[in-house]
Amino acid sequence: MEDNGTTESSMTSMDPTEYYYYSEPCVTKMSALNPAVMSALFYLVFALGLFGNCVVLWVLLKVMHLKSMTDVCLLNLALSDLLTVLSLPSWALYNQGHHLGADAVCKAMAGTYHLGFYSGILFVTLMSIDRYLAIVHAVAAMRTRTLRYGVAVSLVIWTISFCAALPEAIFAAMVSEDNTTQCQRIYPAESARTWKLFRNFGENTVGLFISLPITIYCYVRILLVLRKTKNSKRGRAMKLVFAIVSIFVVFWVPYNVAVFLQTLEQLEILQSCEASQQINMALELTETIALVHCCVNPVIYAFVGEKFRKCVAKYLFRIKLYQTTSIHSKASENETSNTPL
Repeated sequence: MEDNGTTESSMTSMDPTEYYYYSEPCVTKMSALNPAVMSALFYLVFALGLFGNCVVLWVLLKVMHLKSMTDVCLLNLALSDLLTVLSLPSWALYNQGHHLGADAVCKAMAGTYHLGFYSGILFVTLMSIDRYLAIVHAVAAMRTRTLRYGVAVSLVIWTISFCAALPEAIFAAMVSEDNTTQCQRIYPAESARTWKLFRNFGENTVGLFISLPITIYCYVRILLVLRKTKNSKRGRAMKLVFAIVSIFVVFWVPYNVAVFLQTLEQLEILQSCEASQQINMALELTETIALVHCCVNPVIYAFVGEKFRKCVAKYLFRIKLYQTTSIHSKASENETSNTPL
């Protein structure tokens, strides 16, 4: 960010900031993580997230063939995570000092990242609602948990996410300063503060004020229902519920709290230079932690699902059976061809 308040780094906290209400310039270019460590983490998340989410997409499209709302939710969550992980190599190169130098690349990096950010949280929330309906209102929700409803809700989520991410792409541009080129948001001078508050409010609304309460409510209700059942798999299901809620809280709540504190700073409620420095470092650290969800989502939402695993097992069994049959067939053909007439 610059001291005129019109530019800001496209990923949350990478540049020095000078706010006009400080008596002296406050430089907040203090990184919580070494750039090399961040780049290595981005590459690792990219590799694991790409593999895991591609496997989920392949199974859903080639093996399970999208038969329910749950399948549609899993498909779109995997697509959302892929959007995020596909932007990570560019950010890793950026952290290493390899600036690609084109505004179009900067806009694509910022837009893709935030489209994945918004859609990812919303599809995780939709998964929570879907499981809540399937367990708490199993009979009543049979008509709503259909493939058609899943597609309709997914289109709404993608539309909302696109609209929320569009300003990030529009205002992103490469800026050259002090012999360095940086991908920053360039806001109009007369409305810079408004756009910053709008962005933070949007992130907090989606991640903190909507998704978190809905997710907690849905899984608390699910736990109450599971406690009353005598199913032998109840214990495993309850552990999975705790894991899902814990992972959501660990990955998303710290980042949203940091964004909320940054909003207080922009509203001049928090005005000390030390607070600004700590908030910037917290944003960088918590945003990096939040990225790891791209690797975790395929595990907790797909691979641990009984239906998902059974479909994969059946498919692998059919392949093994086909290979065994082919080997026996070829052996029989060879024996027949070697038999004298």
